[in-house]
Amino acid sequence: MAKSAAPALFDASMRVCVLHGKDGYLQSEHLKRLRQALEAKFGGFDEFSFDGATASLATVLDELRSWGLVQSHKLVVVNNADAFLGVEERRRAVERYVEDPMADATLLLRANTWRPGNLDKLIDKAGGGIIKCEPPDDEKAEDFCERRAAKHHGIPIDREAAALLVDRIGNDLARLDSELGKLAATVCDRPEPRITRNDVAEMVGVSREEQAWVIQDALLTGKPDVALRTLRELLEVAQVEEQMIVWSMTEVSRKIHDASRLFAQGEPEFAIGKALKLWGSTQGPILRLGRALSPSVAARLLEAAIGIDLNVRRGVTRDLSRRLQGFAVEMTDTFRR
Repeated sequence: MAKSAAPALFDASMRVCVLHGKDGYLQSEHLKRLRQALEAKFGGFDEFSFDGATASLATVLDELRSWGLVQSHKLVVVNNADAFLGVEERRRAVERYVEDPMADATLLLRANTWRPGNLDKLIDKAGGGIIKCEPPDDEKAEDFCERRAAKHHGIPIDREAAALLVDRIGNDLARLDSELGKLAATVCDRPEPRITRNDVAEMVGVSREEQAWVIQDALLTGKPDVALRTLRELLEVAQVEEQMIVWSMTEVSRKIHDASRLFAQGEPEFAIGKALKLWGSTQGPILRLGRALSPSVAARLLEAAIGIDLNVRRGVTRDLSRRLQGFAVEMTDTFRR
């Protein structure tokens, strides 16, 4: 098995290393530790970075195989390595290089996505290392907050405060570290500075669960551009889990369908609002749409939402983000008509 499953650290003896995953903070930390290991072993090294999306194969290999001008060792970093290795010719050439790597150079491949294959086996055989950098689960993210706040920012954080921070920000360590820095700077002038749950509640935005509800307000405007912009912000900026947005869109579809059915049965508006437990900013739009849409049209929207949810659970949806965008346009167009 490749070393993605075992050692959690690189060492200076490794001539080929891979960092892959979506957590940029972990990737940066492992790169920093690799640099420290090379510095300790060689007393210094030259570093060269390439963008794998644009760099040529010849340029990268020439840098690996040429002698350093100042130092006796060099670190060659290929970012966006997934794009670089996506071309078969390049991947085969890298495989050949890994079979006989230069003793005076360390190759580091960095990528957000990584497809295991023959290259992994060759890296493992050559004594290299592969480390997966994915966001941790909630408990480990909370542990990170406690350690990072005390050691790096010099201000301890209560466990319940760390739990709320993870709930509101998510498990991206870089974002958590940034928020910890802001919180520490805010409380540092207190007689006994400490980050409490109240501090997080007052200074950090709403939770991921609460953010998922925002899509309902956007959909109920009946404006596709508003819905798409909100959806992209939730997925790309707030990093709300796609499954939570699926649930939120399904829930608003269900309420509109139920309202439409009850209006068709002659139920009064106040009774429908009570039966469906409608409240807040969505109450008025849901009742208006329930009155305007026929039960058959509302049922088609609900069936489509349930279909998305079922396909996600079955693992057959390849591009969920695009599917959600398409459904958002379908819903808002229906509401607008």
